[in-house]
Amino acid sequence: MAAVTMRLPVPRKPAVVNAPRGPEKHLVAPGDTITTDTGYMRGHGTYVEDDKLIASVAGVVERVNKLICVRALNTRYNGEVGDVVVGRITEVQQKRWKVETYSRLDSVLLLSSINLPGGELRRRSIEDELAMRDCLQEGDLISAEVQSVFTDGALSLHTRSLKYGKLSQGVLIQVSPSLVKRQKTHFHDLPCGASVILGNNGYIWIYPTSEQRDEETGGFITNLEPVSMSDREVISRVRNCIVALVTHKLMLFDTSVLYCYEASLPHQIKDILKPEVMEQIVLETQHRLLDLEG
Repeated sequence: MAAVTMRLPVPRKPAVVNAPRGPEKHLVAPGDTITTDTGYMRGHGTYVEDDKLIASVAGVVERVNKLICVRALNTRYNGEVGDVVVGRITEVQQKRWKVETYSRLDSVLLLSSINLPGGELRRRSIEDELAMRDCLQEGDLISAEVQSVFTDGALSLHTRSLKYGKLSQGVLIQVSPSLVKRQKTHFHDLPCGASVILGNNGYIWIYPTSEQRDEETGGFITNLEPVSMSDREVISRVRNCIVALVTHKLMLFDTSVLYCYEASLPHQIKDILKPEVMEQIVLETQHRLLDLEG
């Protein structure tokens, strides 16, 4: 029979971290008046009524010179050129794939925007179009980069670099895109033996570090070799650590994930998701991050 853990409610004091206070953020709710000054321009998340600039979404007010916009706290992914994303193929169309990237519209991956098997550099032919499902089919996970943004907000992706392509064995986690910190690189090999792809769209892929992509395959060959039990345990621990960070609204980047992983080592993997353990390891991670910032 499966073991059942029962815990009684225990009052806990809210964890307080003495973080250096930055500039106060102006939070607004839908319908709140941002300003009555007519000299400002209306940006995203705002509208004008009776010479008042009013918020249409709940979020943080951002000012750039005379432009005022409201950045929503919980919204779909708004892609920018150069973003690293993790997505799932939803449809194979003529000379393109439709990719779900947690944006308002499905993203597009053109046949001309991928590396051909073998890394050939040539024009795409009708044979390549007929063999599209040999590269990617519905349900496949890929990593890609945003190449451009269409006028309707849809994203155009590309996988021309060998670090992008089809993802084989690993674990996918979906978090809010606002919790993923923008960095120069979003591919991280952690010292614990696992690697993570922190997609700007909130999709996070965790996989064994030993997985090496063959440069001659163009990034579309799936590795189906069995994953060892030790690698699975590391991946499960990293996954639970990311869930703990997301639950406490901490930004996700390589250092925060690594510090949380190290703080969780005294605990079993399944215990990381217990509220009291989660609070303890996240608090230790916060203190280490503050010490790092000085």
